Amino acid sequence: MVKSLVIIGPGWPLRGGLSAFDEQLARTFNEKQLQARIETFSLQYPSFLFPGTSQYTNEPAPKDVNIHEGINSINPFNWIKVGLQLKRERPDLIIVRYWIPFLAPCLGMICRMTKSNKHTKVIAIVDNMVPHEKRMGDKMLTRYFAKSVDGFVTMSNKVTNDVRYFSSKPIVFSPHPIFNHFGQAISKEVARDILNVGIDEKIILFFGYIRPYKGLDLLLNAMANNAIIHANIKLMIVGEFYEDAQPYHDLIKTLALEARVIIHSEFVPDNEVKNYVCAADFIIQPYKNATQSGVTPLAYYFEKPMLVTNVGALADSVPNGKVGEVVEPNTDAIAKGIETLYNNGAAYYADNIKEEKKKYSWSQMADNFILLHQKL
Repeated sequence: MVKSLVIIGPGWPLRGGLSAFDEQLARTFNEKQLQARIETFSLQYPSFLFPGTSQYTNEPAPKDVNIHEGINSINPFNWIKVGLQLKRERPDLIIVRYWIPFLAPCLGMICRMTKSNKHTKVIAIVDNMVPHEKRMGDKMLTRYFAKSVDGFVTMSNKVTNDVRYFSSKPIVFSPHPIFNHFGQAISKEVARDILNVGIDEKIILFFGYIRPYKGLDLLLNAMANNAIIHANIKLMIVGEFYEDAQPYHDLIKTLALEARVIIHSEFVPDNEVKNYVCAADFIIQPYKNATQSGVTPLAYYFEKPMLVTNVGALADSVPNGKVGEVVEPNTDAIAKGIETLYNNGAAYYADNIKEEKKKYSWSQMADNFILLHQKL
């Protein structure tokens, strides 16, 4: 029986989707009358390994979540300290977030030391078992981490299969819940007025960190398709570049897209996300490979039809032709899919989006952890 639990992973003052996820999961457990807190990082990445502008948010700490900044990802003496602390604390359950092999030594040692109390069970929630950008030693590090936990929760079938490659321990599949901390939707008119975008313009949105696997180059090439040009569709790119931005600017210039591409390359605070999502007609995810995406639940939350490519598990949560369009990861297919979205219109997808979003609740995610704990 679970009475107390600790989530090990990003949380305030670290920013981004992983922090938002962990904080909402902690809230959900607390609403179920369980004692939940987050043990986050005092140092998550050394600055030279972090590709963005800042790891930290300027927003105030959440008042309804207990967060402790105790983990230094590169200090083994700290790992021992945190592990001994959790061993003595004896939580019934630790939920540890795994998304990058770099953190495997840190997280693996903390979990091993905690479990030596012969009481605490450890469940990993896995975003990526196999990283998008592969490096030497990834498999060795992931195996080390996998041996330190008792079970896994995954949010896509692809990740489930990846976990099975590394471990035979129990796995529960639980879809990525819908983020609900962005505030109420606003009208397209209000959102576009805030962003100084014309109400009659056709605007598609690429949202989130920009990395090679996310296929922004495919989308830019699709913007040069004759049908897209003729329809005068514009692309709004909102997200930090986690790689060199210059090749994208060069591509925009080469394709003569300067007048049809709007770039906001700074981190967007949670309370401003609605301005961009609500201003868009459709959300486009032109990924070259993927596990699951935090952008899909964002689209569901604001009830925006989307286009996703048929890679990884993206299509699993986007019924084709019902809540959006699923296409192959190439320029022509993406352009054709965008045409289809506009030909159908947003209203065509509206009822199905409202129905489909009911599947992705935080309460169900929390219950799946409890059910898995009971089996361990």
